[in-house]
Amino acid sequence: MTSDKADSDPHSPVLAAVGSALIPGLGQFFVGRWTRGWGILVAVAASAGLVSWYGEQPLWYVVPAIIWIWGVWDASTEVDGAPRPLLIPVIAVLAMFYGIGWQVTKIELSTLTKNIDRASAILGPMIRPDFVGPRQEFQQAFVTIEVPCSANPPPGERSDDGLSLVASAGCGSAGDELVVSGSSFWPGASAELWWEDTIGERQHLLSGGRIVVVEPDAQGTFSSTIIIPQMRSGTGQEANLDQPLPERFLVIQARPLGGWEFTENGMRVLNGIFETLSLALVATTLSLIAAIPLGFLAARNLMDRTQGGMAIYFVVRTVLNFVRSIEPLIIAIVFVVVVGLGPFAGMLAIMVHSVAALAKLYSEVVESVEPGPIEAVQATGASWSEVVRYGVVPQVIPAFTAFTLYRWDINVRSSIIIGFVGGGGIGVWLFQWIILADYRAVGAAFVAIALVVIVLDHASSRLRERII
Repeated sequence: MTSDKADSDPHSPVLAAVGSALIPGLGQFFVGRWTRGWGILVAVAASAGLVSWYGEQPLWYVVPAIIWIWGVWDASTEVDGAPRPLLIPVIAVLAMFYGIGWQVTKIELSTLTKNIDRASAILGPMIRPDFVGPRQEFQQAFVTIEVPCSANPPPGERSDDGLSLVASAGCGSAGDELVVSGSSFWPGASAELWWEDTIGERQHLLSGGRIVVVEPDAQGTFSSTIIIPQMRSGTGQEANLDQPLPERFLVIQARPLGGWEFTENGMRVLNGIFETLSLALVATTLSLIAAIPLGFLAARNLMDRTQGGMAIYFVVRTVLNFVRSIEPLIIAIVFVVVVGLGPFAGMLAIMVHSVAALAKLYSEVVESVEPGPIEAVQATGASWSEVVRYGVVPQVIPAFTAFTLYRWDINVRSSIIIGFVGGGGIGVWLFQWIILADYRAVGAAFVAIALVVIVLDHASSRLRERII
């Protein structure tokens, strides 16, 4: 009799276990553990849905099965007030997420060892940054090569200022080989080989991932086999690759003059870093002007005195959260379309995002101030602006200053990335050097960026320590 009564009890372990076996979480509902029941039901459904959507590894269906079985076991113990620890389902879900994530991202560690030569071709020049170098003088020569061939291609030879270049053919298609010879160059001084398209864009000629360099002999002559690159992109002729266009093969030679100087790329790095710092400084300063009032309007402890104030609070908070959710890089793309390429677009993008980020930080500082001074000022019948001026501002100035310095530090790094979409600063040059495979210039930019970030981080940290 006692056993039959226990089995018929709606809160018995058997009924709870059977309920969870039929529907995940149902047994937890029987015993009144609604949150736990919904959690199990959602976990089983979500994990099964994810595995079904991914579809490539049905083996992962074992995870929702584990959670379901664990839910049955948990329901059988809920009646006695001893629910099972969540360790098993948590580990199962994490294993599924990391396993599927590993497969989705197509991680293949073997490719790291397969591409050692390619990595060395990139990292090798980068450890010799093109920043400061010996004083040099330059000379260059070019010959016109038509791509692809027309009925009347150019002769494939040219002489200018005593320098002579001769190509085995005056035309060809992308991927064709040409033998080029030069004479009257400086003997023993290495020269780089370049290709220039019809709009003046240049790129190094590469062989095995390395920049092609030739060294004229004692008579100033050289010969090299090159492959015509595909540089039709950006000329406005992408849709008609069969239209012949005059492109150029160039030889740029340098020889030392004694002493040291900033290289051409070194000067570009310095100018780019200065532009980046200026961009970040102006953007941070302008965002500060807008973020301070918005920070007070987004502080609940200042705006909850009236219904109108709470309405303003919710509107401001919503707008700030929306703007903060958009990456500065995306905002920069929009401003590049609106105002054109250049640092102005980058400054506007960083400023807009900084307004939202700083206002959010300022509001949290205001919400954490001591309520005593505020209540004391309010007790005198002071207006809202007087409460802010005398009860809040003296408490928040140190934190506001520290957060502003920290944001400037962040903006310096953000402005580098924004340059990749035409937002100005060192990022513009860095993007071009990567495209042109000029990894020595990339290395110089990396060194300069690292030094600037280290110095700014140290300086801003010391200032924040003094202020807070």
